[in-house]
Amino acid sequence: MNQEVTDFIDALNEPWQKEMSAKLRDVVFQAIPDVNERIQYKKPHFLKNGKYAAVISTSKDAVSFTIFNAAALSVPDSLFEGPPERKTMKLRKGDTFESGQLVSWLSQSSSSL
Repeated sequence: MNQEVTDFIDALNEPWQKEMSAKLRDVVFQAIPDVNERIQYKKPHFLKNGKYAAVISTSKDAVSFTIFNAAALSVPDSLFEGPPERKTMKLRKGDTFESGQLVSWLSQSSSSL
């Protein structure tokens, strides 16, 4: 694990954003065990073989999780937004997500990277 990413999560002001970001990071490591993570553009990016697989970003009232290389995924429009090649899920305080399903989607999208 990259210390810069750990520091980014630890520095988040809202406890729920820290928890959500840490859970999303765990999802990434489950889906892509050999993932390379780094801070780029002031947010955690996750790469496989040098190509973007996912990114976590935070705003005042949300934590967003973007899956790249997502054109072949069949994800619910009610949960994700964005163009076919990248899908973003916006989570707000009190929201939950199905970790197993997210791991599956990320594994699938990153399998060809």
